[in-house]
Amino acid sequence: MGGPDDAVTPQAIERSERLIRPYIRRTPVMTFDRSELGLPAGSLTLKLEQMQHSGAFKARGAFTNLLTREIPKAGVVAASGGNHGAAVAYAAMRLNKPASIFVPSVSSPAKIARIRDYGADLHVGGNLYDEALAASKAWMQQTGAMAVHAFDQNETIMGQGTLALELEQQAPDIDTVLVSVGGGGLVAGIAAWYAGRVKVIGVEPTTAPTLTKALEAGRPVDAEAGGLAADSLAPRRIGERVFPIAQKYAPRTILVTDEAIAEAQKILWRALRIVAEPGGACAFSAITSGAYKPATGERVAVVISGGNTTAVDFG
Repeated sequence: MGGPDDAVTPQAIERSERLIRPYIRRTPVMTFDRSELGLPAGSLTLKLEQMQHSGAFKARGAFTNLLTREIPKAGVVAASGGNHGAAVAYAAMRLNKPASIFVPSVSSPAKIARIRDYGADLHVGGNLYDEALAASKAWMQQTGAMAVHAFDQNETIMGQGTLALELEQQAPDIDTVLVSVGGGGLVAGIAAWYAGRVKVIGVEPTTAPTLTKALEAGRPVDAEAGGLAADSLAPRRIGERVFPIAQKYAPRTILVTDEAIAEAQKILWRALRIVAEPGGACAFSAITSGAYKPATGERVAVVISGGNTTAVDFG
């Protein structure tokens, strides 16, 4: 395929949506006033993608890959902090294809259990995503399996962009979308769909500022890779295909602390009875912590994605 700018278009995202529609859920939105959370009044819409198959938006990109690419007899292989691996395992199970999934030791027990439940061949090793990625590449070379990258692949970005297509249909009047960023597949897909029509802002932990560092440098560079959301938002750097899309259509980021993310998880549960893992609550924490202060009348949407956790303290 060509470069990201000529491949990941709204038209390509529409084609992906039609293709994967039989296999994914149209997840709901919830719109309410921010004053319910003790914040200044204004509209807040949550896109509840933690209710997607496999517990995260990753199912969209996984199905787009498996339905548009020729899968060899060896099946598919993926490296993941956990959610992408669960999504690829789920898609492979639905399509009756073999899957080998590599995750690092920081992957949560909930994510590891999901991958196993979907029948994939699971490999746990190394401390971070990059080590799992290296192991998956070695497996691909050894077996001939088809690699499904977690974020830096056109098909993956197109699939994630279908979330924005849905969101626009469900909440057509929003001004701003806040999106958690790890490798950047979701923020790139959303930004590619809106193409400047809506403000798209990436939200990152201070402990894993991949897009922030790339925007500062003008190119993808290594960043810290740790913190509370390390099993979903801590690759070493933003994707090469992701970056030009984000640079063009989502050139601003917001950094939030691990403490703010943990508090956002609790607020989601206490106020709305929504369970989200740290990565799923990261973008929401920009609102609840005040790291992002909407203008008067600004209609904000936040993607909540990542419900694969058993470690939230709801006290």
